[in-house]
Amino acid sequence: MVADPADAAAEVTHALARASLDDLPVLTERLMAAIFTDNPEWTDYSPVPREDLWDGCKRYLERILQILSGEVVGPDGDDVAAAIGRRRAEQGVPLEVMLRTFRLGGRIVWESLVDQAHQDGSDPDAVLRVATAMWSVIDGLSSTLSTSYRKTELERLRRDDQRRHALVEDLLSGRARDIAFAQRTAKELDLPTGGRYLVVVAEMGADGGFALRGQQDALNALHIRSVWQVRADTLVGLVALEQHDQHLALDALRPLARGRVAVSPAVRGLAEVGLAHQLALTTMGTSTYGSAELVTLEERFPEALLVQSPDLAQRLLESQLGPVLELPVRERDMLLDTLTAWLEENCSTANAAVRLHCHRNTVLNRLHRITSLIGRPLYGRSAYVSLSLALSALRLRDGLRE
Repeated sequence: MVADPADAAAEVTHALARASLDDLPVLTERLMAAIFTDNPEWTDYSPVPREDLWDGCKRYLERILQILSGEVVGPDGDDVAAAIGRRRAEQGVPLEVMLRTFRLGGRIVWESLVDQAHQDGSDPDAVLRVATAMWSVIDGLSSTLSTSYRKTELERLRRDDQRRHALVEDLLSGRARDIAFAQRTAKELDLPTGGRYLVVVAEMGADGGFALRGQQDALNALHIRSVWQVRADTLVGLVALEQHDQHLALDALRPLARGRVAVSPAVRGLAEVGLAHQLALTTMGTSTYGSAELVTLEERFPEALLVQSPDLAQRLLESQLGPVLELPVRERDMLLDTLTAWLEENCSTANAAVRLHCHRNTVLNRLHRITSLIGRPLYGRSAYVSLSLALSALRLRDGLRE
């Protein structure tokens, strides 16, 4: 009876592989030499000690021969290839370098099997079938290596993101007042410890997107370093101004606003980032819902003071404009528009009249009506400040109710 060629090839494969297992230390040294000759990128990966690399090569070659000899079932999902993939990913060795190393290992094994076949006088046809079996094993082990490597890489990136997120949260909470923490964090986030910083806060939009888009690319184009973090309902950015003018950063960010965006004043170093974040949040509170604008605290100091003390702002509004607010809507709005125009035109009735498209005497009559209602004069520094703040409080109240 004629033997099945496949069975004959399997017997030859098992025999040659078992014989080559005896030469494992020699094969390992050959692979080590081939790595540094044909895969010189290995010299760039000092985190992999030579003894670690040697051990990985030995275990890999041994596993190839164990599978070919029938001692171990494989190669799909092989634990040795998976372990090598995990370790090299953690050490930062590129996947393509590892795949080339696995192919080199296959070449070393094939050369050993051919030598054994010559010594044993094996059937040449059976040896050709050995080649098919061997490269099938190499492909399977390489696939397992790749899967394990990519999984480990994703886990590492996830850990890095979690670490980065935690560091930024600590900065926003003010922990950078600890100099040692500030120095470690600056290094990990690639930010300067000192120098001036802006903190940017952008709200989450109704569509789930953020009110600021493309900000990092815009700042990178100006060589301004920044770190951005998504929080529960905002996007927060730490912008390191270093030697740059803050207006350069603001000019780059302002056109990108698609909703409410607020920027803190420039603060000194990471130690004041927590304070800057609070100021930016306060500043965003001065923008009405639904608006699309970037505002700074310098532009909104009076409104920010009112936002910080909402109860006091309501009392100010009632004390300054209470009787006017109780009027019918048509008359109320007419008087408030007139008072606003008059104050914004530096108390010039003539300029206010032009702005309101009415006669100067009409403006005077309306101002007199307001004076009668609130029971105090409109002129004088104290009156100007109080009325201006009251109008701002009204705008904030109405805007935040929309």
